[in-house]
Amino acid sequence: MAEHDPNCNPMQPLLLQENETEPTSEQPVSAPPPEVAPTQDDYKNFDIVRATQYGVFPRVRELVEAGFDVNTMDKENVSLLHWASINNRIDVVKYFISKGSMIDRVGGDLNSTPLHWATRQGHLNMVVLLMTYGADPSVRDGEGYSCIHLAAQFGHTAIVAYLIAKGQDVDLPDRTGMTALMWSSYRVFGFDPVRLLLTFGASVNKADKFHGNTSLHWACQTGNHVCVKLLLKAGADLNVLNGKGQTPLEVAMSTQNTELARRLRLVRYEQGLDIKHPMQSFTTNKKVRKYVGYIFPFLALFAIGWIPEMEASYTVKLLLVAPSIFIWRVTASFFFDENMSHIMPVAIYLATKFWMYFTWFFYVMPYIDSQTKNILFTVNTLLLTYNFYKAWRTDPGFLKSNREDKVKCILELAETQTLTLNQFCSTCLIRRPMRSKHCSICNRCVAKFDHHCPWIDNCVGAFNHKYFLGYLFFLMGMIAWCFYGCTLYWQHNCPFDIYEDGITGIIYKIFKTSPWVGWIALNSFAHMFWVSALFFCQLYQIVWMGMTTNERLNAARYFYQHRGEEQDHGHSHGGGSADGCSKHKEQQDMTSPFHRGVLKNFVDIFDIRCCGLFRPSGIDWTNAFSLDQESKQRVQQFFTSNRENYQMV
Repeated sequence: MAEHDPNCNPMQPLLLQENETEPTSEQPVSAPPPEVAPTQDDYKNFDIVRATQYGVFPRVRELVEAGFDVNTMDKENVSLLHWASINNRIDVVKYFISKGSMIDRVGGDLNSTPLHWATRQGHLNMVVLLMTYGADPSVRDGEGYSCIHLAAQFGHTAIVAYLIAKGQDVDLPDRTGMTALMWSSYRVFGFDPVRLLLTFGASVNKADKFHGNTSLHWACQTGNHVCVKLLLKAGADLNVLNGKGQTPLEVAMSTQNTELARRLRLVRYEQGLDIKHPMQSFTTNKKVRKYVGYIFPFLALFAIGWIPEMEASYTVKLLLVAPSIFIWRVTASFFFDENMSHIMPVAIYLATKFWMYFTWFFYVMPYIDSQTKNILFTVNTLLLTYNFYKAWRTDPGFLKSNREDKVKCILELAETQTLTLNQFCSTCLIRRPMRSKHCSICNRCVAKFDHHCPWIDNCVGAFNHKYFLGYLFFLMGMIAWCFYGCTLYWQHNCPFDIYEDGITGIIYKIFKTSPWVGWIALNSFAHMFWVSALFFCQLYQIVWMGMTTNERLNAARYFYQHRGEEQDHGHSHGGGSADGCSKHKEQQDMTSPFHRGVLKNFVDIFDIRCCGLFRPSGIDWTNAFSLDQESKQRVQQFFTSNRENYQMV
């Protein structure tokens, strides 16, 4: 980062909360003229403040040894330790403290300590160093903020985690009663550090003393949709009133944020706070909604095939269509919401499978003339059911830890300068092993995460990936058997010839003979496309490329998938353009350090041993942070890279 000019106030951004005119990404800010880098001769002429800012340790030591008092305040009432802290000069800070520098001395316009300055700037390593020497994070600056409030305001999640792990109260109020959760809900438009604070048990319904706003009020005031969603999920009270007598919904309406107001109205309806109809307690019941989500596809698939199949006039059939559509619309209106998307796919699979088997036993079975076919069909059914159940119900590799382990992990990572969001989950508060990822649907970190599959209502990870592949394979078999049964039924009941009947004639014969069989065949044909595509894509990624779906889709996040010679992040392209650099990166070969060859990858994913003939890797992905020395060095280089001044605002 650029060193700070001693003529500017380093705490000036904090003053923006007074008038709320902080620049946004839509408001361009004029860039200052480029600063000419000092030469070696310039260093010799630096005064003590300038030398401290630039971290010129020899010059600093020369001046101090000549008799300069390290506790002397400059003309802006700022100490040398302040300047060293805000510019992240580790060696200089250690030297000043060894010379008796007062570690909690206040200075500047806001009467802040050096720890305040380092916290605001996001220097985790400096915060750890100062607290190691005894700096007090609970000291309030001139505006009444302690360090946890500053870290929350500017989205420094790692610092928030470290301060809480060191014993800071997660609900510590500032002078006006604002907590860290309130500040992050108000100012940080991202998941973190709100997610982290909620995991640590921050109170969602606590109100500040000045405005009477809860965290949800503050999030609604700034239209912070991400935080609103997190707070609602954490159980924020929608009826609590602020100092003006407003609910969070009324705050959202006062800012004319229609989308946010719509979301809050929907949640109020689901919680029964706003009564719209007498059956509301029934339609908003979670268990009832879940049962409806599972049962509805069974009835819908049956109705679509049964109404045309029934022996009745076309008038009767058309009359039955109208109430069926009406029931569908009413059910969707009262029971279907965004949460239903997690239930519906697996429910559709179960319903489709049930009616396919119904068709096989009641329409196709009379035409099966071979016992072998029945045996093969039964074996495929048993294997499909087994693999589906295992993929659905097996723990995919959820990472577990207790609060003591979480605090210990935070302290260890912070004090070794490796606490970054690249390896630390701010929701689970654990160090993430390689190849793991936090699933937003399951709200858990999963080892060797591939993806969350709605068709099994579970994540696909280290412990159930082989069952998922088995499920897809035998599902293709079941669909193929079903389509074969339909063709067998047609051969006996409506034989056709492509040259004589044509495509339209064949379709007419099929649906005239049995609309139900035609409907099931159509389902089989459609499902075969996505199932086979997903199966072969999975095999290609896991066996041929040695990577998961998550790693392939988010390759840019996982540096270890690029060759070592492409890892120079500090190079410069003389005379080159940004487009050229981007194009160069796109041309990098995507590789995986976990790729052991096609055969070994196949053996690993299916854990094939064959009486010792094959040897799977046997890696415990819940505790794997490196595979070999080369991979370990590259991962360590990435995790310990300089991430200064990181903000998710």
